[in-house]
Amino acid sequence: MGSFRAILIWAAVAAAATVPVAVALGSPLLAWREPIYIIAGFAGIVAMALLLLQPLLAGGYLPGLPMRQGRYLHRWTGALILLAVIIHVAGLWLTSPPDVIDALLFASPTPFSAWGVVAMWAVFAAALLALLRRPLRIGIRPWRLGHSALALIIVLGSAIHAVLIHGTMGTVSKTLLCILAVAATLKVLTDLRTSALLGRSRG
Repeated sequence: MGSFRAILIWAAVAAAATVPVAVALGSPLLAWREPIYIIAGFAGIVAMALLLLQPLLAGGYLPGLPMRQGRYLHRWTGALILLAVIIHVAGLWLTSPPDVIDALLFASPTPFSAWGVVAMWAVFAAALLALLRRPLRIGIRPWRLGHSALALIIVLGSAIHAVLIHGTMGTVSKTLLCILAVAATLKVLTDLRTSALLGRSRG
């Protein structure tokens, strides 16, 4: 029974992360796009899919994957998200610099742009915080608080950004992925907060 449950969980996570990518691959909108634009778009889709895995890895919710190994993969997945975001923005810059400039200045007429920019800066801030944690000797509690706040901004901003875009991803699969990513993030943050509070009370 336990192994069957584990298979179901892994299958559900895999489906939620890969179906939007598969739907985007079959989108007729790709026929009218430049290769660089397509690569940039898929980098954004992959980043959104990885945002579902991030909290699951950090919280140890994937069966058969030890917490320590999950945390290790969490760091590498974070690096992949950073790379995907850079590719996404760089590709959009190469295809349409004025649109990217408007987005960065929060002057774009498209509402999804602002949410994407907020999420992007939160990704950069989270990566910087992770790199500076040891050199600056940041304590575990303030680091977790900052990391958790940035993670929530990243997921919420990315989810709203994706939902508002009328692009290659299917509406149903895209919306489900975003909902699951937000729900998983909130679940992990709530559990970590509860665990911290219990630890303090016991101390």
